[in-house]
Formats: sequence, structure tokens, C-alpha cells
Amino acid sequence: MTIPSTRTIPFFNYSALFMEQEPELTHIIKDVCRRGAYILQKDLVEFESRLAEFMGVKYAFGVANGTDAIWLGLMAVEIGSKDEVIFPSHTYVATAASVHFVGATPVLAEIGPDHMLDPASVESLITTRTKAIMPVQINGRTCNMDLLQAIADKHGLMILEDAAQGLGSKFKGRSAGSFGRFGTISFYPAKLLGCFGDGGAIVTNDDAIAEKIALLRDNGRNAEGRVVAWGFNSRLDNLQAAILNFKLKTFPDDIVRRRTIAAHYQARLGELKELALPPSPEDDPRHFDVYQNYEIEADRRDELRDDLENKGIRTIIQWAGTPVHQFHELGFTNVMLPNTDRFFTRCLMLPMNTVLSDDDVDYICDKICDFYRHEVP
Repeated sequence: MTIPSTRTIPFFNYSALFMEQEPELTHIIKDVCRRGAYILQKDLVEFESRLAEFMGVKYAFGVANGTDAIWLGLMAVEIGSKDEVIFPSHTYVATAASVHFVGATPVLAEIGPDHMLDPASVESLITTRTKAIMPVQINGRTCNMDLLQAIADKHGLMILEDAAQGLGSKFKGRSAGSFGRFGTISFYPAKLLGCFGDGGAIVTNDDAIAEKIALLRDNGRNAEGRVVAWGFNSRLDNLQAAILNFKLKTFPDDIVRRRTIAAHYQARLGELKELALPPSPEDDPRHFDVYQNYEIEADRRDELRDDLENKGIRTIIQWAGTPVHQFHELGFTNVMLPNTDRFFTRCLMLPMNTVLSDDDVDYICDKICDFYRHEVP
């Protein structure tokens, strides 16, 4: 009988992340509350400006969450009834829901060997109703945007980006979220740049889209406070903006740490034939990956996960092991994506966050190596 470990490595340590900067964060919270500055105040304006500068875009708008960001962006570019939007099934259901709730049809595509949207699959799914391709910049990696843009140009389609997990990642030096007519970011607490609740952003370089988003997120009110269009209430509250504004200052250091952890995993686990690891930080100079998650493929995945759990190591199977095309209750009944299906029988996310120590990573790697070395032939 195996004795459970007394050591615990959580998948994500929310409290430790807060305590690392508790004095500064507490000061920010008190400052905002003492000023009574909660909605559309200077902290949000400053954060939006700094986020736009960080991403190399013209406009950034804080909104209530990452799902609203996609939904409002789709409305701003007039995606609607009879339109089709192609994106990977390897994404959170919110991507599909956003397309559905503007009246358009979600069309689900395959992933390639790097687990990103497969350009060949995209091209095979284009019809006369296709209006946009929506790459999902998953796990802190940006798709090969050259190939996707070439397909979009060939067929006269828009590129719209779900970069919820991509903030800081780049392809050929250009930021995730900056390639399309708009890009979206999530600030959910476990994201690369997380707040203390829900939050999101829409970014764009298009003046007309920016004007529409500014109206859509704030009940159709213009800069003078006059209602000039139908709109919604989807504003990033000022307290969360102040926290994010503070965290953005040290975000480049967080990226360095994530890439260091990914390189550590690669060095320790890269020779295990039973695993398929994400691309390492130096694999492809076109890609600058920031490792929102460290998602591997593993032989005997469920046994490995149980063994790690017994040794105090918490892991996650992303989205409870269900890609979007397997949600048959949502109408996806005849979607055949064998690469994605196989991936979701093997995928597993190892702990990846900035409070992991090198010793933590070594412990995780030791236990994974032990598991496969003890494999019965």
C-alpha cells in the first residue's frame, strides 16, 4: 500500500501569489476604496494605456471578463446570423458560446502537432458562409499567423483572436492579440496576468472598431455621457484595473520565470519517450512562448495523474477533458476531429506558476520519472 505524501504542490497557489505582494496590494485596495473610485476611473484609463503599449496596439478596453470581450468584439465587426466562424475545438466553451450568442455558427477545427489551430483543417472547412477565422492563442503560445493570414487573405476572411491565454506571447516579434481585427484577453485569476475576480480586455488597431467597443461596453454612452447607441454593461471595474496596472509593471519578470520553469521541465523530462512536451523556449525563434499552462501528452495519463496526486502533486486535465466538439448537447453531433480526440485522452497540465520553486519542479519531475521507470514491461 502506497503511503500518501505529506508534501503538497498545488496546481495554482492563489494565496501565495497574494502574500508575495500583500503590502503593495493592500495599499492599492485601500487607496481605491478611500477614493471611492470604482467604475471608469483613472486607474482603468492608465491600465488600458499601459496594456496597449505593452501589446503594441492602438487601443485597449477593459471589460467585465474574457467571454464578454469576444462577444462584444464579434458584435463590433458585425458577425451575425448566417455567418460562420472557424476556430479550434481545443478551447474553452466560451469561445463557441460567444459566436453562438451573436447568431453565428461555430465551426470547429483540428489542432496540429503543437496543439494549436491547424491551418490545413481551417482551409478544408471554409464555405460561402465563412466570415472569420478565430485562432485561439492557447497555453501562452501564438499560432503560426503567417499561414492563417494567408488563408484569410486568399478567401477574403477576417482574423479575430481569442488570446485569453496568450498575453505576452509573440509570433515573429508581434504580440498575440495584435494580428486580427480585434484580440481578446482574460484576466481570470489563474491567467498569465490575473486580477482578483473576473476581468478581460479587447484590443484593436482599428479606429471604427474601437469606437463601437467603447459604446458597446458602457450602455451605448459616448464620451460626453450621452446614449447614442444600444449597448451593454461590461466594464472592468476600477479596483481590478488598479491591481492589474500594478501587476503589469512586473509582468515581464513573470514571463521570464515561466520560461525558466518550462526549460527546467524540458531538461528533466525531455528524454522520456512516454511524454510529448510543449515546444521548449528555444525550439523555434519565430515563437516566443510564455507558458500560461504547461500541457503535456502522457502515456497512461490517468494512472500517472493518480500517482502524482498520491504524492501531493496537483494536476489538471484542461476543461475536464472535453473539447468543444464533444459537447453533443450543444448540437455538435457529427464533428469528426480525430487528432483532437486523441489529444484529450492524453493531455495533462503540470503545475506552472511563478511561485513554484526550482525544488518544486525537481520534485514533480522526480516523481514522473519514478512512475515511468517503474513501469511493468
